[in-house]
Amino acid sequence: MNFFLLLCLLILPSLSLSTNSTSCPIDFNYVNTFPWDTSACTATATATQNCCQTLRGLIGIGLADHLKKTSTFFLPNLQSSNSCLSDFQSHLSSVDVRQPFSDCLTTASEFVANPLNCAEIVTLSDWVKYAGPTTTLDSTCDEDLTGFLRCSSCLDAGMAVNARLVSLSQNSTKCFTFTALYVAGIVSSLGPEDIQTADCVLGIPLLKSRSNKRSKKTTIFAISGASVGVIMFLVVIFVYRKRNNNREQTAFHRDYVQNVKARVLPNTGAKWFRIAELDVATNGFSRANFIGQGGFGIVYKGTLSDGTVVAVKKMTSLDIEADNDFVNEAEIISKIRHRNLLPLRGFCATSNPMNGNEQFLVYNYMPNGSLHDHIFNKTTSNRRLSWPQRKSIILDVAKGLSYLHNGIKPAIFHRDIKATNILLDSNMKALVADFGLAKQSRDGQSQITTRVAGTYGYVAPEYALYGQLTEKSDVYSFGIIILEIMSGRKVLEEVKEVNAGPVLIADWAWEMVRSGRMDEVFDSMGEDETLPKGVMSRFVRIGLLCAHAMVALRPTSWEALKMLEGDIDIPRLPDRPLPLSHESFRLSFQRSNMSLWSSSEGSGASSSLNTRI
Repeated sequence: MNFFLLLCLLILPSLSLSTNSTSCPIDFNYVNTFPWDTSACTATATATQNCCQTLRGLIGIGLADHLKKTSTFFLPNLQSSNSCLSDFQSHLSSVDVRQPFSDCLTTASEFVANPLNCAEIVTLSDWVKYAGPTTTLDSTCDEDLTGFLRCSSCLDAGMAVNARLVSLSQNSTKCFTFTALYVAGIVSSLGPEDIQTADCVLGIPLLKSRSNKRSKKTTIFAISGASVGVIMFLVVIFVYRKRNNNREQTAFHRDYVQNVKARVLPNTGAKWFRIAELDVATNGFSRANFIGQGGFGIVYKGTLSDGTVVAVKKMTSLDIEADNDFVNEAEIISKIRHRNLLPLRGFCATSNPMNGNEQFLVYNYMPNGSLHDHIFNKTTSNRRLSWPQRKSIILDVAKGLSYLHNGIKPAIFHRDIKATNILLDSNMKALVADFGLAKQSRDGQSQITTRVAGTYGYVAPEYALYGQLTEKSDVYSFGIIILEIMSGRKVLEEVKEVNAGPVLIADWAWEMVRSGRMDEVFDSMGEDETLPKGVMSRFVRIGLLCAHAMVALRPTSWEALKMLEGDIDIPRLPDRPLPLSHESFRLSFQRSNMSLWSSSEGSGASSSLNTRI
């Protein structure tokens, strides 16, 4: 079960650290001796995803060994990175790999050390400081990782550490890379060149003859080391002593599955899958079928027995709250059917002593990935979205939201509308997905919740501050989505003219519109000058209206849809409150700080007061 597939795949372009070294510190001779399967890279000279994944995993062996020797996760500067890439390509050429590794890269600086990659981690000492306790990871991954269960246990431990790191580095999936290199280079006593470590942790496909060889030798050794009589005796004793415990455990795990099933209401078409079906569909949840990773699960591509291609989401959190989220998503999405909402094909809950409780959701596979991929990830998008495509996606999302809020009773609040949760089918039709945080309203009324959920930047102010949840909380997130689609900018980005950190896209767009610079909002769409600037301006204004800080000034989802379709007029854009990054806020804060400091000088409390500020 090769789950760490993207662990050496996702490394941000980085800043170079000062050093005089320009030669490559990695010895790539293992490329010619390691029993890796080159078939994905020798079948064609054209860049393929499988080949790139394999080559990135292969270079991960060298990076893990580099970590072990130098206690540094990546290379010191751009010169050494370029040198290593050249050496790596030379060794690939000698094993008949015709695809240039450079085709798999965005930039050579991908392998340069950078504190921004993940939670300011650059060295092993940084890892110890930020990763926290890794006892479980160290124990489960420092063993022979042959087989499904051992590799899966190592993965689960890695996911737990990754979750802690991601909490320190919001919206980042790069931390998983550090986890993989740490396991392969530091935890594994066999080292990164051990074939099972490379297979499980780095996701490198092995030659079949070598992948089976080790397990066969182990079996032969075990049989030859003891007599059949002794083995049978030990088995009998083991079974006798464990019989009662096993019965209790079996009943416990069986009851868990039955309880989960009982909580999911009858639905319109979704079915319960057996874990064996999903295991076959995803080829043992192999790294080759890995699609992506979100805050609540890992997604794999699968093919059911009838040939249907699906996406299987394995929930990653293993607590009671995760059970509730799983049941919540299964119940809600099973009740709704709309062309702009991703349908649920089925679900699976399983439990066993080795892996504990596990939950899976099965969806239709969306071949064009997420909206995020097409707007922000230039490596997966050959060309920018055209204006007709952007317009269609915005309308699709609006229709899906309007259905959730008005088409069913009680209404459903999604609570996590963002670019990664909008998926695109083969015709680029947009479908709203991921209902793990969705909440049903109480007769359509506003409600107060103490469990505020969502993604930073997309969450409406009244919901984030006071827990006040209405359909207009989703409308706010939708407004952010409109502005992202129209501008190609992320919800929070640095602005050169502002030195106060990331600026919210709604504040930036409002400043552009207010100052008569509407054209600067529009993303490059690769088209001629015949773009309908008037209609595009309408969409930007509607996005600003939906993402207004004042909830009373936002339209409903139905009103927003009608504005987008041109059926009702857009009201005059109201002024926005000043962003916290505005100069007046900074001056006010400084004056307040100085005043409090001065008033505390005579009281002997200056140091403690300054600390609180």
